[in-house]
Amino acid sequence: MIRTSPPLRGTGPLATRLGRIGGGVLAVLLMVGAPAWSFDATLSAPGVSQDTLDSLQGASLSYQLATTGDAEPTAQDIVAAARADYERIVGVLYDNGYFGSAVSIRIDGREASGIPVLSGPRSVQRVDVVVQPGPVFRFGTARLAPLPPGAQPPDGFAPDAVATTRVMRDAVDDGVAAWRNAGHAKARLAGQSITARHPANIIDADIALDPGPQLRFGTLRVSGAQDVRVDRIIDIAGLPTGRVFHPDELDRAATRLRRAGAFRGVSLTEAETIGPNQTLDIDLQVTEAQPRRFGFGAEISTEEGITLSAFWLHRNLFGGAERLRVEGEISGIEGDTGGEDYELGFRFMRPATFNEDTDYYVTGTLESRNEPNLSFDRLALETGIVRYAAPEREYEFGIGFETAETTDVFGARSYSILTLPLKATFDYRDNTLNAKSGYYFSAELIPFVGLDEAGNGLRSFVDARVYRSFGEGERVTLALRGQLGSVVGASLVDLPSDFLFFSGGGGTVRGHSFQSLGVQQGTAQSGGRSFIGLTSELRVRTGERLSVVGFVDAGYIGAESFPDGTSGRWHSGAGAGIRYDTGLGPIRVDLAVPVSGPDDPSGFQAYIGIGQAF
Repeated sequence: MIRTSPPLRGTGPLATRLGRIGGGVLAVLLMVGAPAWSFDATLSAPGVSQDTLDSLQGASLSYQLATTGDAEPTAQDIVAAARADYERIVGVLYDNGYFGSAVSIRIDGREASGIPVLSGPRSVQRVDVVVQPGPVFRFGTARLAPLPPGAQPPDGFAPDAVATTRVMRDAVDDGVAAWRNAGHAKARLAGQSITARHPANIIDADIALDPGPQLRFGTLRVSGAQDVRVDRIIDIAGLPTGRVFHPDELDRAATRLRRAGAFRGVSLTEAETIGPNQTLDIDLQVTEAQPRRFGFGAEISTEEGITLSAFWLHRNLFGGAERLRVEGEISGIEGDTGGEDYELGFRFMRPATFNEDTDYYVTGTLESRNEPNLSFDRLALETGIVRYAAPEREYEFGIGFETAETTDVFGARSYSILTLPLKATFDYRDNTLNAKSGYYFSAELIPFVGLDEAGNGLRSFVDARVYRSFGEGERVTLALRGQLGSVVGASLVDLPSDFLFFSGGGGTVRGHSFQSLGVQQGTAQSGGRSFIGLTSELRVRTGERLSVVGFVDAGYIGAESFPDGTSGRWHSGAGAGIRYDTGLGPIRVDLAVPVSGPDDPSGFQAYIGIGQAF
């Protein structure tokens, strides 16, 4: 029987006593091997909550051996587990405010702590763990000092609150963090006095902190660089040398380096010693990624046919972590969407060009499209910057040129335009490939000026998505998506054809033919100046990797610039699918049928790809 009723000061006396109790564990392992034997285990703790009981059962090694062990334990295993349980169970009790508890662990009726070390049992029938928790203790004194101006101890570390070791640990962690946030990088625990007054069921806790001096960032010392220049690594990290220390700056520097894409591993550590003039050097260890990479993909649908894509990527083109990605795509193979489409493009990115959070980019696209209501050959060039306001928020500003030759319901035309693309993205999803919670929002504005036959105007597009999971283990996920597009300025006939909107197909309304909904122009269709897309999915995980999905999609196309929902036309589709999680993203198979819409003759459509639909 082990009791914890004597007064406690610090953790030394208890640790010493428990050390003597469990000191024979190593020696037990030297006993002659005992045969495997099944056994029963019980754990009782009258008066505690169910959560505390669950914690005690989870902490007890002997209880776990009997209830969840995969292999048959030996007698030595059981005795060793029982001896270790005293300290583990007392630790859980302290974490829940029980400082006057008694713990008894009996192996076939014998107290585990009294079993001779070298002559343990050859077999074990049962283990009974009995916990007498005693009363809950409360704080009498709860002092944490000194603290920086404005900082407060954590909730629960106050006189008359339930006293737990967990709250005391949190108090130390929060106090040290508060000092570090104020620039005192070497803040630490200076001392503690923790006394248990058992007759009154009181814990007096007096915790002293040593903030140390306020420090400023010193030199960033880089190691591990091979092909990426050290000066560029320092620029990309953007550590604010000379400014007051803040731990968040280390996180930001690591994020910038990982975002650059040239490094497989990034580690930032603070120097052990303080440098001259109260500075603190930072050591950066990087591991560079392979500079070149290529990949390919495929997607198939009954209507749109086969899509094949490939890319080639260089992560360190000129030695400064510059990225060049060249990609190509062929789509519409064996499809019913007007013919095969071809696209070849590149994107060059130079990180930390104007400052550590601003990248410079150049993009180019050459494509040929053959779609049901439109065909065109297009060349587009664009240059600009990407500004990272936070890990979840980024903005793009650019200037572009586009020229194309198109054939649509209005005949053959050619145009050239100048564009000023502006884009904002907010991505707060928990997983970009398979989101279960959070939201995503992007808004794009493209003012454009026609240089010949094209008119002037503004194209806008918004994409908003939200995810919410429910049930045990969050097995059910509701995903909603809304899209809104508009083009203002010139009339339909004077607008660039590829700036107009159609609906139907895998990216908008599944079940309907690709781009089957537009603005009726006699017996043919043109794109619309306004678009609404609505999508809802219910995803239910049925196994470790398998999920089933039900979905409903709807789309609207109007000739007006601002969708009013009535003067244009709607259509909708619905269906079901399955997802198989590969770890790199789910494989998606969807079957959909049209539900409503103007004269849509299509039957069911099938869509196969990698990743969720949105």
